[in-house]
Amino acid sequence: MKAVKYFKKYLFISLLSPLFKFLEVVFELLVPLVIADIVDIGICNNDILFIEKKGLLLLIFALLGFCCTTIAQYFASKVAVDYCNDLRIALFKNIQSLSMADYQRLSPSSLIVRLTNDINQIQNGLNLALRLLLRSPIIVFGAFFMAARISFKLSLTFLLTIIILLVIVFTIMLISIPLFTKVQNKQDDLAKTSKETIVGIRAISGFNKQDDQLQSFAQKNDDLYNTQLKSTRITILLNPITYLLINMAIVLVLFQSGIEVNIGNLTSGQTLALYNYMSQILVELIKLANLIIQINKAIACLKRVDSVLEIPAKQCGTSPIGQLNDDEIIKFDNVCFHFPDSNKDSISNISFSIKKGTITGIIGATGSGKSTIINLLNKFYSPTNGTILINNINIKDIDDIQLNQQIALVPQKSILLSGTIRSNLKFANENATEEKMMEVLHQSQCDFIKSTNDLDKEVSQFGNNFSGGQKQRLSIARALIKDSSILILDDSTSALDYATEKKIRETLLALKPEKTIIIISQRISSISFADNILLIDNGHLIGNSNHHNLLASCSLYQEIYNSQNKKENHYE
Repeated sequence: MKAVKYFKKYLFISLLSPLFKFLEVVFELLVPLVIADIVDIGICNNDILFIEKKGLLLLIFALLGFCCTTIAQYFASKVAVDYCNDLRIALFKNIQSLSMADYQRLSPSSLIVRLTNDINQIQNGLNLALRLLLRSPIIVFGAFFMAARISFKLSLTFLLTIIILLVIVFTIMLISIPLFTKVQNKQDDLAKTSKETIVGIRAISGFNKQDDQLQSFAQKNDDLYNTQLKSTRITILLNPITYLLINMAIVLVLFQSGIEVNIGNLTSGQTLALYNYMSQILVELIKLANLIIQINKAIACLKRVDSVLEIPAKQCGTSPIGQLNDDEIIKFDNVCFHFPDSNKDSISNISFSIKKGTITGIIGATGSGKSTIINLLNKFYSPTNGTILINNINIKDIDDIQLNQQIALVPQKSILLSGTIRSNLKFANENATEEKMMEVLHQSQCDFIKSTNDLDKEVSQFGNNFSGGQKQRLSIARALIKDSSILILDDSTSALDYATEKKIRETLLALKPEKTIIIISQRISSISFADNILLIDNGHLIGNSNHHNLLASCSLYQEIYNSQNKKENHYE
């Protein structure tokens, strides 16, 4: 398990907690013997001085035990917190290195549950294990051996009780581990439904589907409840069974010891010591039973976290991309791609090239494969067939960091991070000055930013305190401020009016000599000024030329143009 390797550096310090717990157990096991001496010697002989000495010894044992358990608690908590902190960071880092296919397969809600709830369960389980996992067995078997020193005959009752209880505990443990895994999976489903409902609350309200979502949530909640109830019904058997067997064993020990006292083989103090040892076994087995439940939960969560850590990171190249000096800086050569859960190609045998310092438009119907081309160009996915070259280097071999530095992407769905406008712009270029920020905000037509004071305007989660058009313009500004050679706009002006879009087109034309620009759009008016236009239909490249040539020779392009020309009142 990869999760275990992060524990190696805490191995030594983790041994300190059980060590001090062991010392605490030693003091605790000596207490019944001291009490037996007080009864058999001090009380029987009315020796007050002896009783005081033994009482002082009990006080010393209590103080030493308190010190040992405090130190053990400290080291157990430190190891659990530090280890889970490292594990959480490692998991978060691994999530960011996952391929898009793995990310979509696991789902964001499940990953969030693993980062939060699962690791918290691991932390609690590890903390308890370091404190009690060694303590409870030592007291149980230590009490048995101490009882054997007093009476070997009566210790057999202890041994039989311990064996029966251990069989019951481990049987229930083996049954409950798979159930706890199911509980965590049900929590994933509930978290997914909750996230979808909260994120899509406006759409749900707009279609009056609150009752349907409530029904879906209630169903997932009931599934979680029933699974938890099933697992709990099994684990709650531990305490009553433990109490029943131990109390029966105590009755049997008292009965047997009474006989032994009558015939002179045992003293009253020894009988009291045997009772105390059996009581210690009772308490520790109850603790062990609850500990087993918590450890089972932690193991189930650890397996879920480890299943993500075991996923290999997406393949990263090592070749430097260098300066984009080639005439054809981007080239697709018979590229095909299909998603892992589909046998049908999203794009098939796509071949084209893009020259440096040009503007390329990509147009096509919804689902035709436009965004797939951009995802492949950003290495979010790898082509199933064919080759993608950037600067005459296979994209698979290019260092991911250098590739990302060369590309500025405005995604189809505008996403702003919580913080301020300034922090969102610095996200793309941490060295950007206020003057540069205001410049790109002006270029992207962010007219709602009047002065540098507005740079510190709050941005809520996902930028929900801005309109769709404002988020798109801020996303464009964030891409413009990045020092990149390639600028990609994936349908990123769909929420803008024509006048604003026209001004942004003028900005893009001004950037043309220094940047290679790719624009995806469903509106011909958004790409008609491009040097070259790629027409995609059902994953195939239908046309590859400029606006006037396609309008003269491509029937599908003519059809799109005519339909939009009527809607747009002959606007170009």
